[in-house]
Amino acid sequence: MTGEIFRDAWGIPHLRAGDATELARLQGRVTALDRAWQLETERHRAQGTSASFLGPEALPWDRFARRVRLADTARRCLAELDRRDPETGQWLRAYVEGVNEGLAAPDAPLSPASDLSPASDPSPASAPSPSPGPSPSPGPTGVPGPTAAPGCAAAPEFARVALTPGRWEPWTPLAVWLSTHILFAGFPAKLWRERVVECLGRDAVGLFAADGPGTSGSNGWLVAGERTVTGQAVIAGDPHRFIEDPGVYQQIRLSCPEFDVVGIAVPGVPGIAHFGHTGSVAWAITNAMADYQDLYREQLRRTGAGVEALGPDGVWHRAARHTETVEVAGEDPVEVEVIETDRGPVIIGGPEGLDDGVSEPGAPPVAVALRYPPRVTGDLGFGALLPLLRARRVADVDRALDLWAEPVNVVQAADTEGGTLHRVAGRVPVRAEANRIRPVPAWEPGHDWQGWHESPRAGLTDGIAVMANQRGPAAPLGVEFAAPHRADRIAALLARRERWSAAEMPALHTDTHLASAAALLDHVAALDGLTGPAAGLRGRLLGWDRRMDADSTGAALHAAVRGALVRQLARHPAFARLATPPAYPEVFQPWLALLPRIGYALEHLLTAKELYGIDRPAAVRAALEEVAARPPAGTWGDTHRLAPWRALPPMTPYDEPALSGDHDCVLCTSSVPGLTDLAARGPAARYVWDLARREDSRWVVPFGASGVPDSPHHRDQLPLWLAGDLVPVVTDWDGLRREDVVRSRSRGRDTHEETDELEELQEETDV
Repeated sequence: MTGEIFRDAWGIPHLRAGDATELARLQGRVTALDRAWQLETERHRAQGTSASFLGPEALPWDRFARRVRLADTARRCLAELDRRDPETGQWLRAYVEGVNEGLAAPDAPLSPASDLSPASDPSPASAPSPSPGPSPSPGPTGVPGPTAAPGCAAAPEFARVALTPGRWEPWTPLAVWLSTHILFAGFPAKLWRERVVECLGRDAVGLFAADGPGTSGSNGWLVAGERTVTGQAVIAGDPHRFIEDPGVYQQIRLSCPEFDVVGIAVPGVPGIAHFGHTGSVAWAITNAMADYQDLYREQLRRTGAGVEALGPDGVWHRAARHTETVEVAGEDPVEVEVIETDRGPVIIGGPEGLDDGVSEPGAPPVAVALRYPPRVTGDLGFGALLPLLRARRVADVDRALDLWAEPVNVVQAADTEGGTLHRVAGRVPVRAEANRIRPVPAWEPGHDWQGWHESPRAGLTDGIAVMANQRGPAAPLGVEFAAPHRADRIAALLARRERWSAAEMPALHTDTHLASAAALLDHVAALDGLTGPAAGLRGRLLGWDRRMDADSTGAALHAAVRGALVRQLARHPAFARLATPPAYPEVFQPWLALLPRIGYALEHLLTAKELYGIDRPAAVRAALEEVAARPPAGTWGDTHRLAPWRALPPMTPYDEPALSGDHDCVLCTSSVPGLTDLAARGPAARYVWDLARREDSRWVVPFGASGVPDSPHHRDQLPLWLAGDLVPVVTDWDGLRREDVVRSRSRGRDTHEETDELEELQEETDV
């Protein structure tokens, strides 16, 4: 391999190679060296084999991954990619080769049988490799050679669960991408809406039509050159996802004679899909909140030959069926029946209904199939990845995004010639309105897909475009959107001055004003006849500045009253039937739980004209009196703390930090009102792309560039992320540290010596 690995003061990899293929191989290798445990966890999750080392807690996901056919869909997508775009297919394979080189140790034992990818039938593509991954071979200066410690050797988690890294296949990155985004559009919300319609009527759907507990969102804004001090555009924002350790995003630079791109990648996937800057054009995305996956209620029956499904033509059709075995650490293996109808894989129930065998009286046994675009088309949109890296102008980005599939995003882009772009990218099927709201009967005509929607486009207003998952250009394509508060606040802040610089953008990232508090505070203001303590609490709330700062006692009081009110409403008899969700698989339960749904829809519930006879002033009064009797003793940050997801808990628990922000703040750190103040979701990265000077761009992630717990770069960006600061994007190769044969520690250097050197480098970057 011809290539070089450089690092900046924060351990962020900057890669340089002779061509795009070798660069992909180098990207795979460095990702395995930095994120070995994360890569293997994601590979196993995509295959539905994570319970084999994580135990029974991972079994619900593995069941779902098998039933929804993630791995098989990835194989289909690879075959279609090879047919349509063989260059990208080879580029993808080069990345996988690099991952295997980074993961593999000399003379590593074979992976256990439980590591094998599930397949409906044996084939060369799904069979286990007869030998371990290739051992690292000597390479030119700058590339780890045979003495380099593999990524798995540096990650202690492998030893804790007795796991040996397995071999990545060419389709594995596709499976990782699909696994990461299969729930992104929130199709389980259709199960919730179905329950709402059954229990409260169709008009109630709008009351709960907010971005719920399982969604992911983002902030993004584009400021055209006419509104900046340099005359060139600035793009900034932050994707909101569940915060994971290691992080879901990877800061990286990819350079070869064809292109030189800095951006934020997804570990396990080559290229830079969502957030990138080529020097002359930059782009970023937010979740469009589009609805592009459908649920079908199926009627299934067993026959001597297998399983049949009743189609919309009134005829019983043969369904594909096989069984797979899921290994579970410490327990007996579990068999999973995989059934696929003409609509798609059955992900809930089966011919006999749910696992508990209980169906509604007079109703057929419950069976629900999922139809999702890549299962239908064999296309995940990877054909867009190389064109994005090669983009020089907005028109190039636009053409690349015509190849995008999923997730469906709103994209903002700008180039150095003054071009701008604000559009939706992705594949959304044209079908009946009922499909978008709830599961539809597979045996009735009128619910098939009829092609694909054209991608909506939008312009800029006064040189500004803002997207924060609100009803924007994607409005015709979705059902549930975020409240407009974040978008309105960003637009209002940008309107305060005529010209902006890239350096001023982080102040917007960290704004904590909570506009949605008005609905509750208006009710509080209207109360009278309170007890003395409650009247005092009322006064403090009405005098609060509505900022959800970590050191704010007012924010803590508001959150306490809000939580008490959510619990009051959830206990009301009007919602009693919604309090017990159906016995659907555990993976879907977050979308079906009543308390979080009320918490996220509270503003709608408080401002609706009527709410099923519920006396809302009385409920607010009860919540106020409850909190007044036992008020929170401290500040918002005492209870609103970071709660990242980890596949394994750390050996020594971290004292996770206090957070500012809230779900509807620009600083979107989401808790679940009424249930917990802990924040599992938040900004998974922040970026500012400057089109005037790329070196004036900045970025940050919640933890660091390395997934290795004892690395100095595991959590070194956390203080910056908490403070709203960002790391400089270094573009001068002379300002980077060249990493030659192996990591410093494997050459026998002391960890403290390396840390001291890195601290000096960090000081030089003047962060």
